[in-house]
Amino acid sequence: MTTAGTTARLVGAAGIAGATAAAAGGVAVGLAARAAGRKLVEVRVERRFNITHWPPPYAVSRRAEELHRSLLVADLHADSLLYGRDLLRRSDVGHADVPRLIEGGIALQALAACVRVPRGLNVERNEDRTDDVRLLALALGWPPRTWRSGVARALHLAARARRMAERSRGALTIVATGAELAAYLERRRREPVITAGLLTIEGAAALDGEVRNVDRLADAGFRVFGLTHMVDNRFAGSASGVEKGGLTPAGRDLVARLEARSVLVDVAHASPRTIDDVLAMAGRPVVATHTGVRATCDSVRNLSDQHVSGIGRMGGIVGIGFWPTATGGRDAAAIARAAAHAAAIAGIAHVGLGSDFDGAVPLPFDATGIVQVTDALLAEGFTDGDVAKVMGANVFRLLRDALPTGPGAGHGIERRPTVC
Repeated sequence: MTTAGTTARLVGAAGIAGATAAAAGGVAVGLAARAAGRKLVEVRVERRFNITHWPPPYAVSRRAEELHRSLLVADLHADSLLYGRDLLRRSDVGHADVPRLIEGGIALQALAACVRVPRGLNVERNEDRTDDVRLLALALGWPPRTWRSGVARALHLAARARRMAERSRGALTIVATGAELAAYLERRRREPVITAGLLTIEGAAALDGEVRNVDRLADAGFRVFGLTHMVDNRFAGSASGVEKGGLTPAGRDLVARLEARSVLVDVAHASPRTIDDVLAMAGRPVVATHTGVRATCDSVRNLSDQHVSGIGRMGGIVGIGFWPTATGGRDAAAIARAAAHAAAIAGIAHVGLGSDFDGAVPLPFDATGIVQVTDALLAEGFTDGDVAKVMGANVFRLLRDALPTGPGAGHGIERRPTVC
């Protein structure tokens, strides 16, 4: 997420007004202030940063259209929970909501809890001195416990997702176990006009510095955990941090605890040294939920061939992002080129999609246009079967193996011995 200083001050002012009104017992005034805060977030944040290069509708070849209808599409990253939108309602703001996911044929969308973002966000170097998500929390009327706690913010966003699923009349299902995934897929065979969400964490700020908080997040249904976001933390270095170091001793404890709780480790945003350290110690598949590859776009945020290969060897997935500095272009053809390179290095079984919908980046299309990736993969020379793998079959295969079988169950994939 990206916000400018002026936007941050305006959003913060709206949030403080709403919080003050609520604290003073003015419920009606508090609700009005919250609505005003939501509108301000829409105008000053989402409409400025969550943009598409080309609006719908999207034209594709007949072959792509027919193939896409047969696919189980999965996407590994979206920040859509963050902005206070009711995702059950179709919006002309941002990239994704449940109606647009369903129209796009997306069977599963990872929904990230992004809990801390520095002001002046950039891909090269960020210091951990500011917290623009706190301003959003104030503006959107989040509970006071979320104003300073990353754990509380993540749990709040998870609760929002589940409440929306409960209100959706079956249109949205949150899956956290192998049994829930199997039941959802069986129902989707009969009722294809539905979608599912998978809860993920973007950055260890969600732990409030304590590894033991992994248990609280896992118990809430989070099944993928990004070690870093835009800043270094006490566990690991970020590709966009200051030191860009590797795993700390606490970070090694964190990886071990995540694996013990059947939570997939995500190295998107991680520094090269952190990725090296994770691949050296991991005993289960490692994912990069939303990234690019340096071979097609040489950015510090993107993966080297060595890291793409390492994720493949671990049985993981490289989720190809859709934004220009992930792909090196502004269209679906650039996404397909990045996917083709990743498949050549890691193997076709280890490539997926990681759009970064609503991640404060410009994208070629919104969720209704993801069929353009199907079309571009075909144009790139992928077979129908390989298109199916990249578009989602690889992700569903990994989740079937990696998700816990039921609440409180152990992991589905046996942990490999650590390589020292």
